[in-house]
Amino acid sequence: MKHKHPCVGIIANPASGKDIRRLVAYGSVFDNNEKVNILRRVLLALEAVGVRQVIFMPDYCGLGWRALDGLRLSLEVDFLDMPVQANEQDSIEAARRFCEIGVDCIVTLGGDGTNRAVAKGCGDLPLVPISTGTNNVFPYIVEGTIAGLAAGLIATGAVDPKIVTFPTKRLELYLVSGERNPPSEEDLVDIALIDVAICTDLFIGSRALWDPKHIRSVILARAQPGSIGLSALGSCLHPLDAQDPFGMYVELGEGGRPILAPIAPGLILPIPVRQYQLLALGDEISLNSGPCTVALDGERSIEVSRDLHVHVRLTNHGPRVVDIRRCLAEAARVGGFRLEGIKESS
Repeated sequence: MKHKHPCVGIIANPASGKDIRRLVAYGSVFDNNEKVNILRRVLLALEAVGVRQVIFMPDYCGLGWRALDGLRLSLEVDFLDMPVQANEQDSIEAARRFCEIGVDCIVTLGGDGTNRAVAKGCGDLPLVPISTGTNNVFPYIVEGTIAGLAAGLIATGAVDPKIVTFPTKRLELYLVSGERNPPSEEDLVDIALIDVAICTDLFIGSRALWDPKHIRSVILARAQPGSIGLSALGSCLHPLDAQDPFGMYVELGEGGRPILAPIAPGLILPIPVRQYQLLALGDEISLNSGPCTVALDGERSIEVSRDLHVHVRLTNHGPRVVDIRRCLAEAARVGGFRLEGIKESS
């Protein structure tokens, strides 16, 4: 399937916003009916600014089909012909296929974990990430209509993507056997967009991370005020935004200075911080961790045996993200919203 310009890909995760933090904290469920409503508003906005084709990632809840029900759209809507595995591989594969097809922009619905998966396959395609997860540092809390307008302006070429997008940071996780240092590219096992946490748990168990007692250290790409999770802890020490060329290493443990932080929805806890330091792009943290688990963007993902060493490197190799406000402002500046006959009043 080769797309017709202008074209937008949509990846909506039906599982986002439903993890264990609804039981152990006070997170609310992000209902799939609301995701459908958001998708409807995105589609209507894309059509309004001239997008002619939308391609959905298929999913086990049929979010895309449900969003189309009852909508009268002039744009063409297709679905990727791919198997549905009902896990993060769906988002990775959809992003990879969108990259191969060459869509002009990708809209995502999910949290940090969803966008981490998309980042593994999307290459340099511009992302418009809409928050529908639990940890939502990476995606925007934005009305679907506005997100759709921004994606459409990118896709139609009404604004220059080079002006209104920015590269994001990422944390690269390497597992090295013995004392080999530095790690090679073959040691790269995964990535995170916001945080990597080294946990005392020996087994993954419940994936969602919510109890700081099990965390030994944290490496952050962002320490954003107003966020929830480990990024919030970092923001209480030294705020770092998405475009700041720095990250942070934080060591936790007994005897540390208690820092009050919103670690999960409704959970504001004192967390003992022993030390922290800022990291520049390219810096690497080497941890002689022993047996542990590693959490990526709020979810325990990897079990590490005693003979492996954990290395985490901060880079700016994350996906390109649309700065929505800047995109809309640039569209206004270049006349992207003007219909024929509209004149500026004197």
